[in-house]
Amino acid sequence: MQKILIIFAHPASHKSKINRRLIEGLKTMDGITICDLYEKYPDFFINVKHEQRQLIENDIIIWHHPLYWYSCPALLKEWLDLVLEHGFAYGRNGTKLHGKKIFNVVTTGGDSSAYNHPGKNQYSIKQLLAPFHQTALLCGMQYLPPFVVHGAHKYDSVKVRLDITKYQQIITGLRDNVFNEESIASCNYLNELITGE
Repeated sequence: MQKILIIFAHPASHKSKINRRLIEGLKTMDGITICDLYEKYPDFFINVKHEQRQLIENDIIIWHHPLYWYSCPALLKEWLDLVLEHGFAYGRNGTKLHGKKIFNVVTTGGDSSAYNHPGKNQYSIKQLLAPFHQTALLCGMQYLPPFVVHGAHKYDSVKVRLDITKYQQIITGLRDNVFNEESIASCNYLNELITGE
């Protein structure tokens, strides 16, 4: 069984229609550790050594966040800047994360058509997440396709429940090594492993 660490960053999760519920759906699952950055570090003073230990102790890392101005919330960027430091995550002796799997779980206000050229936002989700992909590569990690929930502002309770179930199935499949490397590599979004879309 793979151990999974979810780095969750949402500055107003109590107002979230989907992110909070996606996370709540995982809290009772075995092998999953959830780090809610805004709950843990409301003053932005990140315990770097603790966060690094968490990364070392887990096999799969997830950056879970809403897409804010085509990137991530500020505290996740601070976490990236401080925790993935030279000599730990990259550089001559920075090999602590080599071989670990990592990916983004993101939610967007716009629907999927807004993230396809020539959609409203001009760029695809994978293009917008390129800095995360490159960060993973620099750290010697295997970057997987993202799990994406589009149109979060228009969600009804049925759609929310469906996405919670899909997220749980993806996490369970990764934790239990259900998905093969070829299937994962062929996906645009990890969602496709469940939906076949």
